[in-house]
Amino acid sequence: MLDSCKLKSACNLPFICNKKISTAGTSNAEVPLADPGMYQLDITLRRGQSLAARDRGGTSDPYVKFKIGGKEVFRSKIIHKNLNPVWEEKACILVDHLREPLYIKVFDYDFGLQDDFMGSAFLDLTQLELNRPTDVTLTLKDPHYPDHDLGIILLSVILTPKEGESRDVTMLMRKSWKRSSKFQTQSLRLSDLHRKSHLWRGIVSITLIEGRDLKAMDSNGLSDPYVKFRLGHQKYKSKIMPKTLNPQWREQFDFHLYEERGGIIDITAWDKDAGKRDDFIGRCQVDLSALSREQTHKLELQLEEGEGHLVLLVTLTASATVSISDLSVNSLEDRKEREEILKRYSPLRIFHNLKDVGFLQVKVIRAEGLMAADVTGKSDPFCVVELNNDRLLTHTVYKNLNPEWNKVFTFNIKDIHSVLEVTVYDEDRDRSADFLGKVAIPLLSIQNGEQKAYVLKNKQLTGPTKGVIYLEIDVIFNAVKASLRTLIPKEQKYIEEENRLSKQLLLRNFIRMKRCVMVLVNAAYYVNSCFDWDSPPRSLAAFVLFLFVVWNFELYMIPLVLLLLLTWNYFLIISGKDNRQRDTVVEDMLEDEEEEDDKDDKDSEKKGFINKIYAIQEVCVSVQNILDEVASFGERIKNTFNWTVPFLSWLAIVALCVFTVILYCIPLRYIVLVWGINKFTKKLRSPYAIDNNELLDFLSRVPSDVQVVQYQELKPDPSHSPYKRKKNNLG
Repeated sequence: MLDSCKLKSACNLPFICNKKISTAGTSNAEVPLADPGMYQLDITLRRGQSLAARDRGGTSDPYVKFKIGGKEVFRSKIIHKNLNPVWEEKACILVDHLREPLYIKVFDYDFGLQDDFMGSAFLDLTQLELNRPTDVTLTLKDPHYPDHDLGIILLSVILTPKEGESRDVTMLMRKSWKRSSKFQTQSLRLSDLHRKSHLWRGIVSITLIEGRDLKAMDSNGLSDPYVKFRLGHQKYKSKIMPKTLNPQWREQFDFHLYEERGGIIDITAWDKDAGKRDDFIGRCQVDLSALSREQTHKLELQLEEGEGHLVLLVTLTASATVSISDLSVNSLEDRKEREEILKRYSPLRIFHNLKDVGFLQVKVIRAEGLMAADVTGKSDPFCVVELNNDRLLTHTVYKNLNPEWNKVFTFNIKDIHSVLEVTVYDEDRDRSADFLGKVAIPLLSIQNGEQKAYVLKNKQLTGPTKGVIYLEIDVIFNAVKASLRTLIPKEQKYIEEENRLSKQLLLRNFIRMKRCVMVLVNAAYYVNSCFDWDSPPRSLAAFVLFLFVVWNFELYMIPLVLLLLLTWNYFLIISGKDNRQRDTVVEDMLEDEEEEDDKDDKDSEKKGFINKIYAIQEVCVSVQNILDEVASFGERIKNTFNWTVPFLSWLAIVALCVFTVILYCIPLRYIVLVWGINKFTKKLRSPYAIDNNELLDFLSRVPSDVQVVQYQELKPDPSHSPYKRKKNNLG
């Protein structure tokens, strides 16, 4: 297993780890100060005293940031409504030299608004004695108001010399879920033996069941509760349950477990208030180190600083198959390892670990012709590879528009309908990373073992941007497991950006819904025209068909008709008479939306934050999202029958065949009886089962028209062909 304290950062950046070290007395003069990568700073953030009040109630919600060389290297948890907070959090920082002081800043967390500054202080690292624990008391000051008393922060620090390590690193990124777009990065050195590493040690599976007797925060004696979870920089927010003190959530999600000994999950409950700051209901914690592995634990947690309980199911399992390696270390090129992977997902192992659907290997080879993001006409590109909530990234190639990474990423596939996202950023030392381009690749569209040049797209995936990226992807999966997983809820992505009001998006969703409704309206007009005998031959044929169907109708004919429709469209496609067309209307509207987003980004600094807290905006966003859901539902049904995703259409054919046979052979009363018994006894058989609808779960995997446009692969410039490059090199 990779030792997290032997890790070293790339590009002279400090690195956070979590491991306690032994200390011994050593003189400060024994180690030269200028040697890079030779110091490990272990910090324990103890507590704060007499901090400044920043909220109207005379309290604050403080948290602390550590910075070195302008880079944030640590952020503490938030202590709610407390001017004398106790953190007792530990951090381990590897630094290249001691010339840069440690900069400590304290902020008051404000939900939905800009956090308030509560003071700052410096710690001069050159004044610390090596290998000796030191208690430090720092007085907080505001540079603009130096006379104000802002309280103190108490730390314990140990500075230890370290020998230099290799700079060949690969990094793991976990995006901050604050309002800023800064990246919280960690650097992982490849192991010396295999140069391959597993990036997290396990999975924490959490099911939020319910809340009991929560505190009433609204004037009507009720609340609109939701729950936030945090493990390190990983966060999850539950759905909002309106007007209840005993909410039933039944939500399941996973966190990655990075620490050997576990970690602390911070849980806070909130009451949603439209147009103003949400009310704090209470908080609690789960200490993962106290829970046994490979076992489900039912926890009833008392909310502190509030009232009521939360009921959870928590399961700790072994690590998923997620790793990074050099191009020379390739799992699928190793014959024994490839055979082992193929055996793991063979048809004979259908019922072994149903959550383990398949294996994904992504080779990130190089990029060409990237956008110049720096004033020097160059960029410092690095590449982020995402599959659902698994997020890995390459090292940075400095001052290069044609970087070569040559890295291999492996992922465990939990849903074959997931979309692989590869994004290229430009690293900036003093601010957030700049976006250079992105591609989204559905796993079912991947051609194994083929090196392809993918044209990079803009943020909305609606049009090309500058540059191409060369990838080679392999997918191995068990089709039966994948089919069964299709009928359960999709994994929710935790870090999706919050929706904002957009007139173009609102108009687009309205037009999409209108088109779906117009299909039904046109069908009604057609049926009415048959009743009116506008076309006698057509009306006569419809009348004869009506008599025949009604007289001979059986329930099994419903799935049979749908099956015939799917089959008809399939033969149209293979005969070359494809009735699927590119939705140019949606494409045009997506481009307009992108232009509006760019304009909003430029004007955002000019507009005050007061415009964002109007309740009318929240209502409009809700209407906008409802329109999107209704339109997407109709488009997904259409795209199922249009064979947009052949795997799903074949799955629909199999299901319809089964339903047809069942309805033909078994009387309807028995089917309804079995269905009713299952529904009535489900709660008794599995009290904490998460409710789901198999049909809706199936449709959630079918892309809407917008997603079809976003996932379309753009044709690269012929000059970027890898085969042409080889010929030119030979020439």
